Amino acid sequence: MEFTRQESLERLRETVSDGEPVIGAGAGTGISAKFAERGGVDLLIIYNSGRYRMNGRGSLAGLLPYGDANEIVVDMGRQVLPVVEDTPVLAGVNGTDPFRRMDVFVEELQRQGFSGVQNFPTVGLIDEDSGFRRNLEETGMGYDKEVEMIREAADQGMLTCPYVFNEQQAREMTAAGADVVVSHMGLTTSGDIGAETALDLETAAERVQAHHDAATAVNEDVLVICHGGPIAWPDDAQYVLDNTEGVVGFFGASSIERLPTEEAIQGQAREFKRMEV
Repeated sequence: MEFTRQESLERLRETVSDGEPVIGAGAGTGISAKFAERGGVDLLIIYNSGRYRMNGRGSLAGLLPYGDANEIVVDMGRQVLPVVEDTPVLAGVNGTDPFRRMDVFVEELQRQGFSGVQNFPTVGLIDEDSGFRRNLEETGMGYDKEVEMIREAADQGMLTCPYVFNEQQAREMTAAGADVVVSHMGLTTSGDIGAETALDLETAAERVQAHHDAATAVNEDVLVICHGGPIAWPDDAQYVLDNTEGVVGFFGASSIERLPTEEAIQGQAREFKRMEV
């Protein structure tokens, strides 16, 4: 079912006031969504990397030209939304898409049953110091387009939960109307197709805190949660929450659907192979 922005925010704030973390889960398949919901997550997020990830490819495939990211999300929505019973579902929107009017696309997502949006694919994952990133920004395909998309979705009454990668982006997204700022620490580590290059947890916690402080300086009511990089397992997320102030949760994609699936399927196959004939 679709939730209004106010309904979604009330649920999230009630979770925080009850002393529980806000947990978002990426869902690349209907079964991922169904059982993440049964596990008690507060948000479900559908974006194109979920499809690649659950087909055995790294999440960064979602940034490469393997398909129309926004059309993939619409198609995934047809598969996932019908099995979700009582959890707001966000659409990962490629805000830099030059072939869509974002006002119209956001309306279409609402009609389909999405309750909110997140900015993915995001150019924020591309090194700011690289020539490629600079060229994207110079030619009208930069992070500012993602900020504009979040502003449009907020204006249309959708829950907005953007990824931010630095303090300036945290301020910009909050000013644009972000409800939940997701402090992104890079590609998730661990597992068969996880990153091997990442920050250490101590540095990640410091950056998450900096993003939190920048966002709440603009709007003290904005919720800030963490995601990615070395924050792969529950103990990692707990470390960040224990070593920050005001950060209220975690968003896991690989952490919630890929890593458990890798272990469970491999373990189950091994159990069957142990049978005697």
